[in-house]
Amino acid sequence: MNRELPTTPEAVRERAARANDRRRRRARPASRQWRRRGLMTAYLVFVLLPIYWLLNMSFQANSEILGALTLWPQDFTLEHYARILTQSSWYMGYVNSIAYVLMNMLISISVALPAAYAFSRYRFIGDKHLFFWLLTNLMAPPAVFLLPYFQLYYTVGLFDTHVAVALAHCLFNIPLAVWILEGFMSSVPKEIDETAFIDGYGFPRFFVRIFIPMISSGIGVTLFFLFMFSWVELLLASTLTSTGAQPIGSVMTQTKGASGIDWGALSAAGVLTILPGILVVYFVRNHIAKGFALGRT
Repeated sequence: MNRELPTTPEAVRERAARANDRRRRRARPASRQWRRRGLMTAYLVFVLLPIYWLLNMSFQANSEILGALTLWPQDFTLEHYARILTQSSWYMGYVNSIAYVLMNMLISISVALPAAYAFSRYRFIGDKHLFFWLLTNLMAPPAVFLLPYFQLYYTVGLFDTHVAVALAHCLFNIPLAVWILEGFMSSVPKEIDETAFIDGYGFPRFFVRIFIPMISSGIGVTLFFLFMFSWVELLLASTLTSTGAQPIGSVMTQTKGASGIDWGALSAAGVLTILPGILVVYFVRNHIAKGFALGRT
């Protein structure tokens, strides 16, 4: 037997309100999803637009860059890339930058690993004060240490060398590496160390074969941040070098000549400067994802 619904105006309005509410609840997730997609699209456009414009300019002639606004190259050219890859004044800037960045990463991680292990496993007088003092180095701008480094390296004969820049960056990268790695090492139970020593492992063998693989994600995150700081830092790198170890960032600031700024070459150099960072992120992407979830970062 069918049940008849009341047809009074109040009942009809109530049923209509309930139906409208159900439609809104069903439509709300879809609207939120489209809103999120719209915001993500706007964010990606905002982030990628400068990179696209830099790439677009690198394939244009200077006359086209300084002329009318174009969304893509009207006269496609590779002359700027050919110039950078064939002239030693350009490509040696990349070689110098990669050389001192790799040296700094090797020195920083070699010093930070045992230091972070000591902070995570042992308690000694002044350990917290020393750890805090290391972190205070990150609070000072590089310009504070510019003059002391310049005088010291010029006196001992390290000026305009890759070692000079690599050691200068260690002042900031080693505390950063110790701070990140200590967080990962503290999450590893001490019972693992004791069990390995009971099984007859010496400390070097235990540290290399057992402990380091357990914190590989932390090491990947640390190397990523070490690379990023040393690759983009310009003040110390440009001041402590002149010609023999001049980084690419310093070379890019010297593109202004009698005819003006070489915008095409500057854009192509900017594109090539971004590529090493993309490669580093690609190779350590899995470690970065795990590290952001597990460590101090």
